[in-house]
Amino acid sequence: MLDGALGGSEILQVRYPDCEREICEVIAKVAVARTKVSKEKTMRGRMLYSPKDMNRQFREAFTTSGYHELRDTYTITIPNSETNIPGVFKQIDFVKGKVLVEVQFGKYAFMFYDMAKFQYFFNENKADVGIEIVPCHALHKQMSTGVSYGEQLVYDIERLKRHFPAVPIKVILIDIDETD
Repeated sequence: MLDGALGGSEILQVRYPDCEREICEVIAKVAVARTKVSKEKTMRGRMLYSPKDMNRQFREAFTTSGYHELRDTYTITIPNSETNIPGVFKQIDFVKGKVLVEVQFGKYAFMFYDMAKFQYFFNENKADVGIEIVPCHALHKQMSTGVSYGEQLVYDIERLKRHFPAVPIKVILIDIDETD
């Protein structure tokens, strides 16, 4: 695990030590295997780690630990327009108290969109800290193309000089211990 210096570690340690422990326990419970046979041109036939399998295991472990989904539904209206779009929502996968957790094995844009969702719920006073669990570069190379890696996310956030997101976050980069 690697944690970027983005303010979230301190919040977890001081205000939510039980959540910090639970998040580490959930990560440790995820037991992955190379179950996906690649059909991609550049990796045809190669055995890869499956994001679907990893997401399923994270969902089961977080749910067992008492985390639930957070969803805010609203209607989009545009000033000086008759546009009215009901049923739009922002959603976080795992929440306990004011600790938000997203597990992201998708494209980079989804990692960054998670930051916007953390900011939204922080602004709504429904969050004190956001935790983003993402693959590290070494793990991403052993998954389908299109899966991003957390080092890029941490690098970009640090270059934004904490102007965005303004919510304290902790980015946890995960890897596979192939000796187990």
